[in-house]
Amino acid sequence: MDVRVAVIDDQILIRAGLAALLRAAPGIDVVGEAGSGEEAMRLASALRPDVILMDIRMPGMSGITATEHILMTCGEDGPKVIILTTFDLDEYVYNALRVGASGFLLKDTPPERLIAAIHTVAAGDVLLAPVAIRRLIEAFNTPVAHTPPPTLAGLTARETEVVQLVGRAMSNGQIAQALQVSEATVKTHLNRLMTKLGLCSRAQVVVLAYDCGLVKPGSR
Repeated sequence: MDVRVAVIDDQILIRAGLAALLRAAPGIDVVGEAGSGEEAMRLASALRPDVILMDIRMPGMSGITATEHILMTCGEDGPKVIILTTFDLDEYVYNALRVGASGFLLKDTPPERLIAAIHTVAAGDVLLAPVAIRRLIEAFNTPVAHTPPPTLAGLTARETEVVQLVGRAMSNGQIAQALQVSEATVKTHLNRLMTKLGLCSRAQVVVLAYDCGLVKPGSR
C-alpha cells in the first residue's frame, strides 16, 4: 500500500517541487498540499495522511505549533511528521522533537534520501539516530526554574527503567541485553509507557528522560 503524504510549505515553488518529486516516486501518494500551519491542521483532519512533510518556519502558525496540534488531535493513528528546515541541528528541531515530530530533513536533502525517510517514518521509526537526538537534547534542553518535572507515577518500575535506557541512546537490542529480556518485550514496554504518557515518538521519550532527571547531560 502506498504511503499517503502531505506537503506543507509556504513557498509555493518548494512545495510544488517536492510534491512533483514525490508523485513520481513509487510507493508514495501525495494526497494534499498546504502553505500554512492552519491549512496543515485542516488538511490532516480531512485527509488523514500517513506522513506530513512540515516546513518549520511559516507566517502565522509555525510548523512546530501545527505539528503539536495535529499530533494531539489525531492521537495514536495520526500522521508521522518530518520537519523540513534550512538549518542543521538547532533549537527549532529540538522543539519539534519535543512535540512529537519523527525527525527532520534539510531542504537540500537528495531526493533518494527524502523518499527513504518517508518510508522510514511511515514504518514507525525515527530519522535521527538515538545518539544524535541525545546530543541535540543536551545542547538545547535547559530546565525552566520552578517548573516541576513531568510525573512518571503511572509507570511500572520496569517501564521507568526503559525510559532511562532509551534516554541513554540505547537501541531496543541494547536495552533487551541490559535487562536480559527479548526485544519484543522491550517494544511492549515502550509501547505501553508511550500510551500511558501520551507520547507520539521515541524522541519524546528521550526528552522525557532528561526532563525527569533520569538522564543527566553528559552522563553515559
